Amino acid sequence: MSRFMLRPIRLRARVGIRQYQTQNMRPPTGMPPPLKGIRVLDLTRVLAGPMSTMLLADLGADVVKVEEITRGDDTRTWSPPSAPTIASAPPESAHLPPESAYFLAVNRNKRSMTVNFKEPEGLEVIRKLVARADVLVENFISGKLATMGLGWEDCYKINPRLIYASITGPFVLTVAVTRFLSVYQDTASQTGPYRTAAGYDVIVEAEAGLMHITGEPDRPPSKVGVAATDIATGLYAHGAIMAALLSRQQTGEGVWIDCNLFESQIAGLANIASNYLIAGAEASRHGTAHPSVVPYQVFPCRDGFIMIGAGNNKQFAILCEKVLGNPGLVLDPRFVTNEKRVENRVELVRIIEDALMQQDREHWLTRLTGLGVPFGPINNIQQTFAHPQAVARGVTVEVEHPRAGKIKLVAPAVSYNSEKMKVRRPPPWLSEHTDEVMEELGYSAERIKELRDKGII
Repeated sequence: MSRFMLRPIRLRARVGIRQYQTQNMRPPTGMPPPLKGIRVLDLTRVLAGPMSTMLLADLGADVVKVEEITRGDDTRTWSPPSAPTIASAPPESAHLPPESAYFLAVNRNKRSMTVNFKEPEGLEVIRKLVARADVLVENFISGKLATMGLGWEDCYKINPRLIYASITGPFVLTVAVTRFLSVYQDTASQTGPYRTAAGYDVIVEAEAGLMHITGEPDRPPSKVGVAATDIATGLYAHGAIMAALLSRQQTGEGVWIDCNLFESQIAGLANIASNYLIAGAEASRHGTAHPSVVPYQVFPCRDGFIMIGAGNNKQFAILCEKVLGNPGLVLDPRFVTNEKRVENRVELVRIIEDALMQQDREHWLTRLTGLGVPFGPINNIQQTFAHPQAVARGVTVEVEHPRAGKIKLVAPAVSYNSEKMKVRRPPPWLSEHTDEVMEELGYSAERIKELRDKGII
């Protein structure tokens, strides 16, 4: 048999092997931590900055959180509530207050050290951390770190591959409020007329349009129930840092990231911003209702509330015919199109409310199930964590904290190949890892003691 006759046989054999491998291959579960080996120097406090660095830590980065030497992150004192301190807590932490629930929320997977870098010896410690870091994240008032020799240009000279992320915030504040909020350090960004103004989530909600569109139409503006602007900014910063790490792979150069609350909030206005930019349409408050879709809001039932969103004509018809038992609404000239329903919002909402008030919430939840109309109960926080979907997806994780014992935290939100990243470390107690990190920097036990006695660490 010639080699030319053998070739098709060999080819068929290879194809068969590939088909067998494909048929018998199982998809992978989980994913190795993609940021393992990446070192992050975390000079942030409160929420936006710690949120971004926690997300990096979740992905495997070694995040060293540098805190003020006596109080630490401001949120450590934002209690109650706090986790009770257990009897077996490390004796060296006995002087500390209980671990606040706020701090525990956004500082998992990190190490904590305390350094007074207003002093030259403390500044030297920070410079050594900069030299070995891949990423530095800070939320000081714009220009403050530069006056201490730790601005972007200073750190670039120490470490040209450093990703330097500045998370900042902007608005007009009175002198008294500025002094009060300056402790939180978020500022107006690195440029612009308000670059040195202190920043705070609720103020940015007001100045960047979110508060104007939040609340009932006949009531004063309202803030969102959580610090949504801080959270969004933390997410933007996290994504920007990941992008900068990819950029560094291509260029070998570090990047200065300017991420701020003000622009993050404006970007988050989404269709409301587009309505104004495209059509000059000023926004207004609609409570839980949608400005452009009706019915799409919370409705009262006899014993509670329910959210219903009929986003198109088909869903509206199902709602009227199969839920409310009022098929005539579909043909009513006032409600035949969404445009008409928006125009006659008040009348339609009243009709739906009158119908829903005739039965308990559970009746309507059962009636709506499986029909294809978006709906949901208004759950409190207890009901949220007891929700079957939350239980099935494992939205909480229990960790062992050295001072608080077993505590529950919200788990990372994203799964990779059906598994979430592990919580490797509980949120640290203040200065828990100072000695450990100092030893990694090459400091001897004697020098560490000397610096501690001098109040440097």
